Amino acid sequence: MNKPKLLRVTTVPLSLDKLLSGQLNYMSQYFDVIAVSSDQDYLKRVGIKENVRIFHLEMSRKITPLADFIAVIRLFLYLRKEKPIIVHTHTPKAGIVGMLASKLAGVPYRLHTVAGMPLLEVTGITRKVLNIVERMTYFCATKVYPNSFGLKTIIEENNYCSSTKLKVLANGSSNGIDTSYFSADLFSIEVKEQYRKELQIASDDFVYIFVGRLVTDKGINELVAAFVSLQEKNPKTKLLLVGDYESDLDPLLAETLESIQNNVHIISVGFQMDVRPYFALSHVLVFPSYREGFPNVVMQAGSMGLPSIVSNINGCNEIVIPNENGIIIPVKSASALFTSMELLLTDADLYSELKKNSRSRIVASYEQLTVWKAILEEYLEVCN
Repeated sequence: MNKPKLLRVTTVPLSLDKLLSGQLNYMSQYFDVIAVSSDQDYLKRVGIKENVRIFHLEMSRKITPLADFIAVIRLFLYLRKEKPIIVHTHTPKAGIVGMLASKLAGVPYRLHTVAGMPLLEVTGITRKVLNIVERMTYFCATKVYPNSFGLKTIIEENNYCSSTKLKVLANGSSNGIDTSYFSADLFSIEVKEQYRKELQIASDDFVYIFVGRLVTDKGINELVAAFVSLQEKNPKTKLLLVGDYESDLDPLLAETLESIQNNVHIISVGFQMDVRPYFALSHVLVFPSYREGFPNVVMQAGSMGLPSIVSNINGCNEIVIPNENGIIIPVKSASALFTSMELLLTDADLYSELKKNSRSRIVASYEQLTVWKAILEEYLEVCN
């Protein structure tokens, strides 16, 4: 008997590869899974890794109406040919393209996961346009899955769709965390020392780490400003930045770039396929993002045993419990970052307590298989 067809659609294949790693392969036990995204070469690698079929559909994260229209038509024709029972989209552009095309093609179950809302940091006419796109995406969907309870509230407050369409699966998150993979026990003292040597980090340096895109709306300007002030008072500190710039979409301030490039205590290693060694040699995750859905990075750091300093936004403030596994600070506050970073550097008892609880918090609430099973149950429920 043939398996029912399931399309999973993201704007770029990096989302399939990293944010949903392993999930498509798991679902292929029950469905004929087809991964849809842009960047054909990368998408092919994801298809091989996940052992699923692929369909290349060029999309851009920018506002490109003509290209988006062409993408909708191409996907519509493909859907009419394949006749999937479910189309499940992630990310804003894939959401509008995938939901509109699948509604036009008569796909019976059209599911969209909301894992962050870039429009929240936009104003003026652009915000109005994005509001319309968001509402259209949800209108075309039969179910909408915010990946945090905070996002669900934001969607309801903005009247993007009826509450009856909304559901948060498990405890939140789009993919959960494989806590056996994100484990500090996998990295020996020797391995960590080798990484420290390569990065010129002394064994007695206190290391703050950020993992993610080096852009304004991740709070990098505030983070770098806070660290520069902190390092002047506390020389045995380092800031480790793991991620790429996006200068065309969300550039950093010139003074921030200058500090990153010229301050020897700030170490930028670019995008890394495996972030675990960098967590393993660090002491605290600092993640002062302006907006998130349900950030994998905070779960990854916690699973690796790191306490976190996060901004008070949805997702972050659901993973981190103050004085249990981290500290929550106001958004866009360099002074609050400075105070919290200094506190965990100087208060050994507090740091030890937060570190002790960090991994157990993630294991108890966000184990990956639990999230996968919740998504599978939803698929099976909507199909019956």
